[in-house]
Amino acid sequence: MSTRFTIAKLGSQGDGIAETETGEVFIPFALPGEVVTAAREKDRATLMSVLEASPLRVDPPCRHFGACGGCAVQHLETEAYNRWKREKVVHALRSKGIACDVGALVPCAPHTRRRVVFTARRSEAGMQFGFVRALSSEIISIEECPISAPQIVAALDRLKALAGLICTTTKSFHMAVTVTGSGLDVAVHDSGKLGENQRRVASNFVIAEGLARLSVDGEIIIEPKKPVVLFGGVAVAVPPGAFLQATEAAEQAMANIVGQHLARAKKVADLFAGCGSFALRLAARSEVHAVEGDAAALSALDRAFRFASGLKRVTGERRDLFRRPLTFKELNAFDGLVFDPPRAGAEDQSKQIARSDVPLVAAVSCNPVTLARDLRILLDGGYALKSVTPIDQFLWSPHVEAVALLEKPRRRR
Repeated sequence: MSTRFTIAKLGSQGDGIAETETGEVFIPFALPGEVVTAAREKDRATLMSVLEASPLRVDPPCRHFGACGGCAVQHLETEAYNRWKREKVVHALRSKGIACDVGALVPCAPHTRRRVVFTARRSEAGMQFGFVRALSSEIISIEECPISAPQIVAALDRLKALAGLICTTTKSFHMAVTVTGSGLDVAVHDSGKLGENQRRVASNFVIAEGLARLSVDGEIIIEPKKPVVLFGGVAVAVPPGAFLQATEAAEQAMANIVGQHLARAKKVADLFAGCGSFALRLAARSEVHAVEGDAAALSALDRAFRFASGLKRVTGERRDLFRRPLTFKELNAFDGLVFDPPRAGAEDQSKQIARSDVPLVAAVSCNPVTLARDLRILLDGGYALKSVTPIDQFLWSPHVEAVALLEKPRRRR
């Protein structure tokens, strides 16, 4: 049974929100100002029809939009979409009492996502391969993807075939595909234990199809070409499943903002350093101490530095910054710092930074909520917030990156 709703606003996850006598109702794919009919179940509803469309509604560029759970707002006009993403950062900061002139959103172009995670499962009908429908376990097979790099889209059939070759489970499993300078790096998780014959068949397939590497649950099955990415011109051989920023353009935009802010720093700490996307760029002007909990990522960073030329000294330290953050006394050895934690943020580390004398700090985050919490800690510790720049690298999704720059006068010792 469908009900008529008027959409009041766009929610943080991209759902249209209707206000009713019994509370808010969240309706995916509806836009503010629209009158729609939808089938309601508690506080959610499935859109049935749009009776009065918003002038901001546009035709989605992908045939799978509405079924595939990867994108939430392909139907929203570009300028309105950019404002919505920027406002997510503004609202998060405001919730912590932070007043700052948030910059314009750095936009994300289509066809630039270089790392995509697919879901696969063997069924009676054959191999299912694609993305999962929102709030469901159903796999939607895809034939196109306007957010993904062309190299990934062109390989969809080959990747599906490879999923079939390595699958030994009836459960769903994941395949992360990354575009590198050497070709596609394929990292599979939870596909089951491979037999010797499967290893041989899969290896022959990887070679024949020109893929750079296949790994399963962290084990390299075959690596015809070592996957390499460039960080500021420095070649890094990335380990299987390594974290990379979603798009190269967003990574460069963040690196430029951070680099300009820390340009005067002679000695910089890079916390949650990963494989060195910031550290290796910053090392062109500053000595860098990179701290990272993942041994493989830190090893890749170290190898890249040792084979590079023209860089200042880069040291590495393996350390779980959630369990053992750098203390304020340790941090006082640096005159610049960048930290880029996972979505959970860096609350404990921020408390130590707040007590430190580091004059220049850059905070990078993919979660405005935890960023706002961490910035509040730094502001309460005497830092001044100079700028916040939202950056989109998760096109048509609710996710947004941001870079915040802070300063603190250095105390005399």
